[in-house]
Amino acid sequence: MPRSADANKEMREESRQKILAAALAVFAEKGYNGATITEITKRAGVSRGLASYYFPNKHLLVDELLDAYLDGVAAIIDIPGTADERLAGIIDGVLSGLLNNLPVQGVILALVVQPSTHPIFAEVEARKDERLVRIEDSLRELFTERGAADPAVEEIMLRSVLEGVVYKAAVYGPQYPVEPVRQWLYRMYDLPEPKGTLAGVEPPPVTRLRASERGY
Repeated sequence: MPRSADANKEMREESRQKILAAALAVFAEKGYNGATITEITKRAGVSRGLASYYFPNKHLLVDELLDAYLDGVAAIIDIPGTADERLAGIIDGVLSGLLNNLPVQGVILALVVQPSTHPIFAEVEARKDERLVRIEDSLRELFTERGAADPAVEEIMLRSVLEGVVYKAAVYGPQYPVEPVRQWLYRMYDLPEPKGTLAGVEPPPVTRLRASERGY
């Protein structure tokens, strides 16, 4: 019996997601320049022809990954509630992403800052400019509600601090003290103390951060 159009569409999307997941894994192991479409195809368990149909080159793979990353940022920002509730939700959303998808965060960070892939990120940002402006304006409105003297600077600093946290967590992996950092951010922004922890367990004491040869 022939598959329905919906079933075919679902299978195509499943194949695309397998390819993207494989690309993230290979980029994490070998970097953008060291990765090949052949290796990504093998890791995904799909034919080279199918992979090339969706993504004829690595550039398009990176474009898709960064596009999804920016959509994820937008989803974290677009939460309801008071200004304080929204700010707490943004902090928790970013830190939960670290706990749940730390290797992915590290790969995305590398793709953003590497000289060979940063121009692709710039292209994605330019294409998503309208959405990014809405994100920036939403954050600035949040800080306006909180009585900030310069909401634009507050928006830039929040993003800078959170991106710095992502960078450090990507470098130091599971030893990075996510929960103590969360509590520090709540205090810095004078938010009510969080109830419970993101991981559901009490964090270990903070130690000195040292990079592992094995990474994360």
